[in-house]
Amino acid sequence: MTIVKSCNKKSLHLFDGNNKHIHFIINGQYTFLFRSKSTKKCKFYVQDEERKQGLIIEFNKKSVKINKWPDVEVLKDKNNNQGLSSKKGAYYWVSIDAQNQKIQAGIGEARIENVIYCYFFPRNNDEERKQNKSFLECLTNIDLTLNIIPIQLLKDPIMSKVPLLVKDTNHLTMDDIANKTYLPKALLSSDAQQLYDCISGNNFVLDSIDFPDFSKAIEYSIATPGLWCHEKLKDKSTEFDKNKPNILETYLRITLNENNGESPGIPYVMEIWPIGHFSPVHSHSNANAVIRVLHGKINVKLFPFLCDEEDTIEPFNESQFVKDDITWISPTLNQVHQLTNLDKNTQTCITIQCYKYDEKDTTHYDYFDYLDSKGNKQQYEPDSDMDFILFKEKMKQEWESKNI
Repeated sequence: MTIVKSCNKKSLHLFDGNNKHIHFIINGQYTFLFRSKSTKKCKFYVQDEERKQGLIIEFNKKSVKINKWPDVEVLKDKNNNQGLSSKKGAYYWVSIDAQNQKIQAGIGEARIENVIYCYFFPRNNDEERKQNKSFLECLTNIDLTLNIIPIQLLKDPIMSKVPLLVKDTNHLTMDDIANKTYLPKALLSSDAQQLYDCISGNNFVLDSIDFPDFSKAIEYSIATPGLWCHEKLKDKSTEFDKNKPNILETYLRITLNENNGESPGIPYVMEIWPIGHFSPVHSHSNANAVIRVLHGKINVKLFPFLCDEEDTIEPFNESQFVKDDITWISPTLNQVHQLTNLDKNTQTCITIQCYKYDEKDTTHYDYFDYLDSKGNKQQYEPDSDMDFILFKEKMKQEWESKNI
């Protein structure tokens, strides 16, 4: 199972805006992502090839309702009290899992943390389990109604939480797998694995042999008026909101190499986060990304979707990553987040971020969408504050002149 894979070629042609009949990749299991044109009600039908039995799946303002037909059995989740969201940017998903005989539905990213409806088929004896499995595996397709805008069809159902940290084969233990604390590198998409291999090596470090005080020099440049980092951060105080300067909503982008057209902006970016500094809530162009902490700590909040309203949504996950931790972003997971170097931390955080559009991505979106101080969605075109080689030389010069 590839956890961060986007939909495969078999599903891509389904979502051209005209096709209202979607065939499953594997019978009896799928995750279907969609938007609703209505904030009041939308529904679709999941059924067998001959349309003799199936499910009626409805989202309304207060709940998710699923009925099994033709016997009109209500599959009720007594804890479900959410349906369509009034928030801008909301999208939805339904997951069918024949093996575990479970149906789930959620809002935003398709993952356990965002479930709003969950129904387990009763399994009191072997015969009942066989009947449930037979019914779910006979389901082969989806018929859409006018209010449904299909986004994506994934072949796998939603299961357990997906780890945010990645380890390669040589460092992965059986406990890591059993406790779901780390994601094996092998479960990343092939594009993300390439990115991981580029930045995960033992020699990919900030304080290198030729400049062992690199991190100290950066800290010194940030703290000292007149030096490059200090002054550049001041210059960037209006970067995300020209009408409301905020020096804390700044970070430095030091780029490695050039834009090769395969990522939003230059694919390798060293980002520098002074203590207390943070990013706006933003998304990542549906690109793959791998992020490694080179120095200090960074706090990451994950959001189900990018909600462009002043009264925005709450994060569903918050984690702090430390030196040498590696995390990831896929086209469908971990896309909307906010990074902060918390006030309680004692060091500047420095990360290396690398990006790559998915292999099957034929429409490159060269921006990060973000929310300004009023909750309005804006576009940010990833830029460079300085080339890495020039930056490193600049830090050397400032550091060497420190005691002169």
